[in-house]
Amino acid sequence: MHPRTALLGGLGAAAAAGGAFLAVAATNGEAPQPVPFSHAHHAGVLGIDCRHCHYLAERSAWAGVPAMETCMGCHYPVVARPRVEPLRWRRTVALQGFAYFDHSIHLAAGVGCSTCHGRVDRMDRVVSPQRMTMRWCLDCHRDPSPHLRPPGAVADMDWVPSAEQDRLGRQRMRARGIDPDRLTHCHACHR
Repeated sequence: MHPRTALLGGLGAAAAAGGAFLAVAATNGEAPQPVPFSHAHHAGVLGIDCRHCHYLAERSAWAGVPAMETCMGCHYPVVARPRVEPLRWRRTVALQGFAYFDHSIHLAAGVGCSTCHGRVDRMDRVVSPQRMTMRWCLDCHRDPSPHLRPPGAVADMDWVPSAEQDRLGRQRMRARGIDPDRLTHCHACHR
């Protein structure tokens, strides 16, 4: 047996044995923010779409955090804006370096924000409702159909799957070329 084959086989066996329990998220809402910020108020009470602040989510792997100008657009009248230092937001969910996640791919496929992040419109401080483990990701990648929404509903916190979700989800998978065999290959998340 070639040494590289043995090494890859050993790594594969280790991943299969322990990887299902491997926690992917390095942080989960525990990072203190530079100002008290309530998603419940902004996304819930005011109904601000996730993509207003997380402006890169549809175009990038990283969802982005709002620039100070985004906040100031609502919090100060145009004529009275003080000069302020930019906020240094801290990530509430950050993946380990060995895992790759692309927000834009998931949103384009129809996976809603609340699927992974929960009902942030009800959270003062964002904390993921589940641990983002390799098993959790693979369960969705093996059968994404229950999580696929119509394009206009990805940021809708009130979206509830219809009784037809199984059929609609599979239809959305076909229409978007989503193949679970490709989604469960190692390189889909580990690059």
